[in-house]
This record gives sequence, structure tokens and C-alpha cells, in this order.
Amino acid sequence: MISRIWPLALLPVLLGVSLARRTTLDNRLALTPPMGWNSWNHFGCNVSESLIEETADSMVASGMRDAGYRYVVIDDCWQVSRDAKGTIVADPVHFPHGIKALADYVHGKGLKFGIYTDAGTKTCQGRPGSYGHEEQDARTYAAWGVDYVKEDWCNASGLDARKQYARFRDALARSGRPIVFSICEWGSNQPWEWAPKVGNLWRTTDDIEDKWTSMLANLDQTGQHATVARPGAWNDPDMLEIGNGGMTDDEYRAHLSLWAIMAAPLMAGNDVRTMSAATKAVLLNPEVIAVDQDSLGAQGILVWEPTPELQVWAKPLRDGSRAVALLNRSSKPDTITAYFSRIGIHTDSASVRDLWSHSEVGKFKGKYATVVRPHGSVMVRVTPAH
Repeated sequence: MISRIWPLALLPVLLGVSLARRTTLDNRLALTPPMGWNSWNHFGCNVSESLIEETADSMVASGMRDAGYRYVVIDDCWQVSRDAKGTIVADPVHFPHGIKALADYVHGKGLKFGIYTDAGTKTCQGRPGSYGHEEQDARTYAAWGVDYVKEDWCNASGLDARKQYARFRDALARSGRPIVFSICEWGSNQPWEWAPKVGNLWRTTDDIEDKWTSMLANLDQTGQHATVARPGAWNDPDMLEIGNGGMTDDEYRAHLSLWAIMAAPLMAGNDVRTMSAATKAVLLNPEVIAVDQDSLGAQGILVWEPTPELQVWAKPLRDGSRAVALLNRSSKPDTITAYFSRIGIHTDSASVRDLWSHSEVGKFKGKYATVVRPHGSVMVRVTPAH
């Protein structure tokens, strides 16, 4: 047993039996983890009005919107300068009709619109940051119809993260529009200690890469801070890489399963205009999404690790059941056992449903065991018998 596992004495609290409520940002937004799409993982700086419009169209046509993916977020590189009055200016070549018109288009599709900024003097790609312009930018974004702001932490040397992010929080609160606030300082200033009072979500990790090892590293880091997550305030292990080609379908299914167990924001990062049927099947799994969006708002935890490569993660759900991910980090198939007492089930027997095969597996006493494919997971819902 290694130290990543929560002590058994704490499991009743960590699994939601007595979940403490600390002070959180009270903007009444993101009461379940935000879901949507962000341009960065696949497109980087290659963003444009046409890309965002086509993406919004595809999110509707593919069923992503109806599955819960609502936010369409432009990441870095949409902005080029400030005008004589200090107002931030969008790239006139790539966004010829301006950001408000684009937000209106996205809203017309029944979606919400998000944008990117930086707490420092410049963004990570050298575009204008919000430092010294927090109030002005918040008012501008509100006037454009922005629903979600992601604020990065580049070119912020010498600044205090708590103060800078609180400054933008307050500016958004005064903007006159409800706007979800996403903090992105990569966990470098221990945001789990202060960000619940400042933002609706906060990055806990370095940027994710489209690799199995990177996904697991972000899982391990985020899993350490489960006690601070709750409705309106979420640990963010970074965006989804599903469909970008660097992992197998088994690995992508594990990716979504584990983000759902962690009650993580689900921000797709692929090209939804051309995604395969396999990618769509992963991203749109309604039973896995329901785990992520469960209204109890508890983040799941690592409850059992018979070896460093075989893990059981469990998340309490509003109806008293548990979502469980059996994770095989190794390169060979192996049997993983979920003991009901460890996941917070204390009845003699419980029913098990597989959330990827969408099938009832049966009733079991004391435990559930199954073979898990290499670099894969099995995700089940365990419901105590009454």
C-alpha cells in the first residue's frame, strides 16, 4: 500500500458520508463540472471565426450539445492589441466580424461562449494580457456576451496569484453578467488552498499531453485534493485529449472514466468537425457523463491499490450508489477487485452495472472482480441492495 491511498479512517468523509462545506465562490455557476470544448489542444494558435462557427455547428449536429457539452471556448491567440482607450482588440483578419458577433452565433446554437486571457502582462503566446486592465476587460467580455473566462498565468513574474486572480474574480462580479471563472496557473501556487473562494475551477497540473503517461500524471496530482471539490468549485486536471490520436480507444475510455470519477470539468479538445465514430462513442457516453455531472458534487478518490499498477477509484453519487473505476496502468491484462467496504458500500450485497457496455452485470456479495485490459479501465456503478 502506498501513500496515494487515503487512510481508511477518512473514507467515510472522503466518500461523501460527511462531506464538509467550506466557503466557495458564490456566483451560483458551475454547480456541476463545466462541459464543453476548447480550441487549444488540437488547434493551438490556429483559431478563427470560421473554426469556432463550424465547431459550434458540429457540436449540435454530433449530439455533443445535447449530451451536456455547452461551452465553446477560444483559447489563446484571438487577440492582437489594445486600442487608444485600452480596450482589447480581436485579430481583425481571423475574426473579421468581431467577438460579439461570434458569441451571438454560438448562443444562437443553444451553446455558451468562452474566451481566454492571462493574469500577466502578456499571454503565453505573447498577446495582450489582462494585468492592469482587469475591470476594463471584464466589462468588455460581458458586453460581448462571454459566459466563461479562462485566465492563464504566463508573464506574471513577481505577481501574487491569490491577489491577481481575486482581482479578476471581483471584476467579473462587477461586470453585470454571470461568467464562469476558470483559473489556470497549473497548480504552481497551491490553488486548492485558496481557489475555491476565487474561481469555479482551477488547474491542478501542468498542461496535459496526448499521452497515457501524461494523463496518469494529471490523475495522480489531482487525486490528492479531493476534499476541496464541491458544487461550484472544481479541481481541473486539464482538458480532454480524446480523439487527438495519441492514445488508443481503451486509453481514451479510461481518460473519460477517470475524469468523471474526479468530477473534473469535461472540456473536449479534439476537432469535433471530423471526429470518428469511436471518438464520438467515448465522448458522448451518457452513463459516464452522468457520473461526472452527479449533483452530489463529490470528487472520487483512490481507495485500493494492491500493486502500483492496479487501482480502484470510487466516487459517491447522490442516490447512494458508487461509481467505481478499475484502472489497469500496466501493459498486460490483470484481475482487479473492488471490495465493497472500501468503496463505501456496507450492505451484504450490491448490484453492479457496467457503464461502458451499458449492461447489468449482476448481484455480488462483498466484492466485484473482473479482468481489465492493459492501459484500460472498467467503470461500474455499484448500488447497495435494500
